[in-house]
Amino acid sequence: MAGARLSGMSDDVRVGLRAVREADLDVFFEQEQDAEATRRSRFAARPRERFMSHWATRILGDDTVLVRTVTADGDPAGHIVAWWEGDRRFVGYWLGRSHWGRGVGSAALALFLREERTRPLHADPFAGNTASVRLLERNGFRPEGTVRHGEDVHTLLVLGEDPATG
Repeated sequence: MAGARLSGMSDDVRVGLRAVREADLDVFFEQEQDAEATRRSRFAARPRERFMSHWATRILGDDTVLVRTVTADGDPAGHIVAWWEGDRRFVGYWLGRSHWGRGVGSAALALFLREERTRPLHADPFAGNTASVRLLERNGFRPEGTVRHGEDVHTLLVLGEDPATG
């Protein structure tokens, strides 16, 4: 399903997922530079060269990573990715600020979970990013505890077995 296109509706916005294109990386880089987004996520923006290197080797260059561009009305709105950390599979996402609060993230995650079938699936948003925690909970993730990343406490959430598959 690497080239699969999935789509759904949210607040009169057509939300979709597609394979990442090279031009999307410029959009993702600019989104990561947003000071409010980095404050909310507690994820430090990277210099361009480091950002592009990370994407080339650790995301696009790793066959175990599933990544999709999130689109809103056909335009890149952000990305969603699943990766392995030890024996745990994690999911994370980043949306441009203009797409916050419009249901784009919830719709994109619901679409992504149709494609990413690994369970359990974990997420660890910054605990103070209540919008991200709620987005995950709306998609079936449940709190499992907390983890620390540096000075910050993050909520560890888990999505258990898919009810559709037992």
